[in-house]
Amino acid sequence: MNSYGKILLAGLLLLAGGSVASQELSQEELERWFESDDPHPPGQSAANVNEGSLVFLPQPPGKPVHHHHNKLVISELSLATGWVRLQQCHDNMDEFSRVQVLFKKGRIRDLTITRAENISESWVEGNSVQLRDVQAGAQLCVSAWTRALESRDGGRFTMQNGPFMRKFLDGYYPMRVSMDIDYSGTGLQLVSVSPQQQRGFEVDERSEGINVNAWFEGRLNTELMFRAAVN
Repeated sequence: MNSYGKILLAGLLLLAGGSVASQELSQEELERWFESDDPHPPGQSAANVNEGSLVFLPQPPGKPVHHHHNKLVISELSLATGWVRLQQCHDNMDEFSRVQVLFKKGRIRDLTITRAENISESWVEGNSVQLRDVQAGAQLCVSAWTRALESRDGGRFTMQNGPFMRKFLDGYYPMRVSMDIDYSGTGLQLVSVSPQQQRGFEVDERSEGINVNAWFEGRLNTELMFRAAVN
């Protein structure tokens, strides 16, 4: 077992919009991986490695990849406090013996697990969700309040999310991020979305709501800007 292998293990993480899922291999998985010549995580190949630049995928990968979905509801109270209702799900999670999903302190409260499928154990610990024995087809869903809305001058508000990434060592692997944002009843009007809509980054604006769907490799940051209704 060489020092290079230990450094590889330290680089394994999934960062997803203010939450970090850090994952540990079991001793058996470690030994099998360290003894192999493959520096990439189980189920991945060198051909899939992205070294950090954001690349949108014009079509989904040929096999299921980690899907991180957020549903955010902005209310009139959110305009005053910045706190937004969050429902978050992770589908097609990578298989590992231990996973923890960490949320930034001070920006998350009332964190609750609402669904855990094909996961042996799951529990909330402070600002984290702890998982044991994440298996094929695993799904994790949580609900919480997140301080995601920022007030700006001129009656404007911004919502920033990210960085979203699925990283191993210096490589970034395909993932899907989707967001449904509901601001009905607030009088907010959408001004802009960054990045701009393109193949692999779809934006569907509806009456008092927006859906964002992204397939990508690398690090994705998004920003939505709203304008308050003028009385």
